[in-house]
Amino acid sequence: MKAIASGLAVVGLLAASACTAAEPPEASAPAASATNAERAAPAAPAASPGTSGTSAVPPLTVEQAQAALIDEGDLGVPWTATDGTATWHDGLLKAATGRADCQRLLEALYTDELLGTPTGPRAATALDDGDDAAQLRYQVDASRVADVERTLTWLRTLPRTCGQFTAQTTAAGTEAVRITDAGLPHDLGDARQGLRMTLTSQPDPAAEPTTLTLDVAVVRVGDDAIVLTAGALGSLPDDTTQQALDIGVQRLAQVREKGRAQA
Repeated sequence: MKAIASGLAVVGLLAASACTAAEPPEASAPAASATNAERAAPAAPAASPGTSGTSAVPPLTVEQAQAALIDEGDLGVPWTATDGTATWHDGLLKAATGRADCQRLLEALYTDELLGTPTGPRAATALDDGDDAAQLRYQVDASRVADVERTLTWLRTLPRTCGQFTAQTTAAGTEAVRITDAGLPHDLGDARQGLRMTLTSQPDPAAEPTTLTLDVAVVRVGDDAIVLTAGALGSLPDDTTQQALDIGVQRLAQVREKGRAQA
């Protein structure tokens, strides 16, 4: 209104001033600089936990999920693209136990569905380390944040509820399972939980026991999640899980940032 009053000064300063004084603040029409899109835009939805809340985050696309995957080049020799499902996958993960939470975990690991049935885009890959009979399975998942948080909460209970139990496999007899907290760094993503599992079977009393060491991790990065399982007969290669998650979290954040810049 100050600019209008100044323009009218040449034809009647008193009249313009009186008009200006009588007009209440904000009574004028919407500012001309406001675009139609700005006036029509709906309110931004509440930010998901772990996001800045400054703007709505567009949903992850399939292409973005695929771009956020890690590959053999990230982990280096001896990791290669997978030749197929590891032999220990069916032999030791396909098992039954009478303890409900423990059975749920075994089934989720066997089907690669720790977060349940997909509710959004998902991309997955698998890598093999032939030197250590190891396999790493890696997913980028756009499940609902609430579903990811429920999974994280459940995983945190397992070292207590399923710390030690036995299960009957379909091919390796009875196995003894032990679960401990993997101790993921607190600055990894926005929320995380990792487990270290050992599954030991001895179908033949005269033979040496077979032990599968399995790392399980779910990390939430903003509105998305990374799911990783890495297993090996005997011991896992040092730092494999941490290295994969560090690279994966950075890559997912970069993919998201690129997507926002292009929006």
